[in-house]
Amino acid sequence: MAAAAPEPPVSAAVPPLTRELVLRALRQIDRAGAPLPPSTVYELVYRSRRYPPRAVAEWAHRLATGDAAARWPHPAGTPTNALLEALDFTISTKRPVLAPGTAADVTEPADDLYLGAPAPPNSALAAEPGAPYAPPALPAGPAAPYTKAEALAELHMAEDELDAALAGLARRRNLLLQGPPGTGKTYLARRLAWLLLEARDESRLELVQFHPSYGYEDFVLGFRPDDRGQFRLVPGVLPLLCQRAAADPARPYVLLIDELNRGQVARIFGELLGLLEADKRGPAHALRLPYAPPEAPRFFVPENLFVIATLNLADRSLSPLDYALRRRFAVVELRPQFGAPLRALLAAHGVPGALAERLTARLGALNQTISDDPGLGPEFAIGHSYFVPPPGPLPAPEAWLRLVVDQEIGPLLADYWRDEPATAAAQLRKLRGMLE
Repeated sequence: MAAAAPEPPVSAAVPPLTRELVLRALRQIDRAGAPLPPSTVYELVYRSRRYPPRAVAEWAHRLATGDAAARWPHPAGTPTNALLEALDFTISTKRPVLAPGTAADVTEPADDLYLGAPAPPNSALAAEPGAPYAPPALPAGPAAPYTKAEALAELHMAEDELDAALAGLARRRNLLLQGPPGTGKTYLARRLAWLLLEARDESRLELVQFHPSYGYEDFVLGFRPDDRGQFRLVPGVLPLLCQRAAADPARPYVLLIDELNRGQVARIFGELLGLLEADKRGPAHALRLPYAPPEAPRFFVPENLFVIATLNLADRSLSPLDYALRRRFAVVELRPQFGAPLRALLAAHGVPGALAERLTARLGALNQTISDDPGLGPEFAIGHSYFVPPPGPLPAPEAWLRLVVDQEIGPLLADYWRDEPATAAAQLRKLRGMLE
């Protein structure tokens, strides 16, 4: 029998992964429709679609190398996820797939927490119980501790700013991170959650991304068809997380809502809007959900559940947030950070100090031009995340910067000044000239 062909060696010089390469990979994956190796624990969430992170990274790596057989040199999990998160992609724990059946079939609800009740035995909604709900596997062993020192080393913000964000979260139990794209909102949200949990504990954290098709039935409770074509009452993300939090009141739990304003927020939250308030938590403020049978317990949000949401200020297609929702959140405004921390990070990855100085000065001037433009404004400023290098050394820092400018900033400027192409071209020339 012929011996198996050896696996191709991993190149010692790994081309840097860029956001543009990952976006190209996602577009090709969507067009090809080819099945990818499934992930076990984590998913990359982009435009409401979910992908296995390591498979996406490997696809992008092959685009970078031009080798269709190239292997991604990093293992799945934290090493790959950290690279993708540094490029401002969202990594979330895989959502469980609910088997046909009601929440009562799925698990025993905590006291006074409504998660859905079975249909009456003779009802047209009744059906045989399906397989029990099994949550996705999480890494074995205790979660690694996470400290403020680690957060400050990873984030582009001062300690007093981080303390203020944590204080707002503790005070209101709901925190909204808003700012232009590329300012690291999702990256910061997860690290604030870890600081609150005092560990990188994904078992007490749930991430959901809102989008135009997302509704109350997905988030709270709704009827969904089973494999027999009949309908059952199934809980959404919020009740399932509330159940876990209510059963473990001594420890905090966190719900991360990415791209809050991409969904129809008032419709998604429905009557639960009032329960988000810090002084409306617990069984004393429980409400009856619209689909709940008369005998079902009422629903409440436990006091140990915290909500961190992100909001993109630059998307023209989105309407402003409902003021009734906004006033229930403490708000932290994130701005582009092209100061000393970014210059130090670039220098640590081999970017010459003089070049880093010119780059940050040029980007500061560009953002001022964008902010002063009456058709744009500060919410369209270019975020620093575009220029955060991937972990590890950059084989050719100047070449990497040119790729970022040409493949990410250039198209963005062309979109900003769609009716003034000469302005976009002039600003792009200034950026390119700075790299000469």
